[in-house]
Amino acid sequence: MRVLIPLPDRDFDVTEVAVPWRVLTDAGHDPVFATERGGEAPMADPRLLDGVIFGKLGAYEEPKRFYTQLTEAERFRAPIAWTDLRPGDFDALLLPGGHAPGMRQYLSSAVLQSKVAEFWRLDRPVGAICHGVLVLARTKDPVTGRSVIAQRRTTCLPKYMERGAYYLTAWRLGRYYRTYPAYVEDEVKTALASSAQYVPGPRTNRRGTATEHSNAFVVQDGRYLSARWPGDAYLFAQRLRDLIEQPEAIRPTPAAQHTSPGSPEPPR
Repeated sequence: MRVLIPLPDRDFDVTEVAVPWRVLTDAGHDPVFATERGGEAPMADPRLLDGVIFGKLGAYEEPKRFYTQLTEAERFRAPIAWTDLRPGDFDALLLPGGHAPGMRQYLSSAVLQSKVAEFWRLDRPVGAICHGVLVLARTKDPVTGRSVIAQRRTTCLPKYMERGAYYLTAWRLGRYYRTYPAYVEDEVKTALASSAQYVPGPRTNRRGTATEHSNAFVVQDGRYLSARWPGDAYLFAQRLRDLIEQPEAIRPTPAAQHTSPGSPEPPR
């Protein structure tokens, strides 16, 4: 299956791109990358590779290793331009996040939003993690004029995480963790028909791993899958893989499925 992964030229999150790429590639799928102009490999947020402050807050070793592998992949080194995308050529869409200034190119692109709207109408699997949910919140359904996720349950980067990271680092990094004046959670809520459709997940700063998901969290509503932050990346990637492989088993329902520590997996 071909999975479209749009990215900015720089500053995307290491873990939220490299982990799903590794999981999907290992499962035999074909992740295809796209940037605004195409042709040149994009670059992850360098602070996340260095540890942000005193070696803390950055990507963990395994995702960094996956990222090194990713930079050698042909699809990554020669991305497609957003204007050249034909959404019908892809079986799934993955929208990663990131918070550094370079992300605005991707999060605010009208061209990308038009392509995402076209893909959404195909009713194929869509996964968004962290700031990636903003792309969907800002993408309008041409029929209703509202966000494509207006009637869906979703999670995204929680305000307490975004605010906490900003307060912890502002003394040295300024507004590095504040991509926009509004918090991600607040903007996503305004895109929904009801703020009750936002599902925050457990309050924790611990990360899940490839084999341990007790601290990870995702929300699944039909063929739409969302997650909060890099700590959810492994569970998110594995669930997206499953959704891609069995899309016919999933239909949008009034009660979305979500996974949190101790809760059962949604039916497949």
